[in-house]
Amino acid sequence: MSVWFVTGASRGFGAEIVAQALGAGHQVVGTARDPGSVTAQFPDAGDQLLAVALDVTDEAAARAAVAAAVERFGRIDVVVNNAGRGLLSAVEEASDAAVRGVYDANVFGVLNVLRAVLPTLRAQRSGHIINLSSVGGFASSAGWGIYCSTKFALEGMSEALAGEVGPLGISVTIVEPGYFRTDFLDASSLHTEFNEIADYAETAGATRAHAVSANHNQPGDPVKAVAAILQLGATEKPPLRIQLGSDSVAVVAGKLKSVAAEQDAWRELSVSTDFD
Repeated sequence: MSVWFVTGASRGFGAEIVAQALGAGHQVVGTARDPGSVTAQFPDAGDQLLAVALDVTDEAAARAAVAAAVERFGRIDVVVNNAGRGLLSAVEEASDAAVRGVYDANVFGVLNVLRAVLPTLRAQRSGHIINLSSVGGFASSAGWGIYCSTKFALEGMSEALAGEVGPLGISVTIVEPGYFRTDFLDASSLHTEFNEIADYAETAGATRAHAVSANHNQPGDPVKAVAAILQLGATEKPPLRIQLGSDSVAVVAGKLKSVAAEQDAWRELSVSTDFD
């Protein structure tokens, strides 16, 4: 039995992680802005579930949530940084307020949770941090530039963190889902800018149209995705990075191939800049 600490636990992947972790016999700390929305979904969980109020952009609240978890269960074994938000717009279309809002949730919010929970994991000399990124954290595309940039940031700090905490017995895994049939493309999770520039109609605009048609028709099964995350949480030597969904696997493989080809094509110029 492990203690799971899950952010954004009221819906989507977060709620499914809570459900499957409880079903597997784990103890779960489910955090959300409204903890009542978590307990309402799991009325029979009893003492196995602790629902805690947490807006990840509030550093003091993150520390309080971790303290409550340790007070109830004595330890934390798996931390799932799942809370976040999306933004769909061309880079130029995105307002400063919208960009900062996405960074506050997806980057600074994760950092708040990490700073709060790492003292406990370091003291234990054990733990597993699972950071929910996206296929967009490895390969960006028109319309998703700001959102993907937050996930690129998440992946960069996760790679470094893995090197820093690995010698202390703590694992880090970056999960890169493709399109899954959750509420991510709903207005409750995804912000769309109203400042639409005509010159981007065939690029970011096409992505906006695709998001509408793809919503709730995504190929990925969130139940299967969470089962995979539960398996990762029980793995002694988990991967640093894993894709979920055949679409994510294909996109990452395509980018690796493209980067290798471009590097080979420009290698002579690249290496010509060293001192003689």
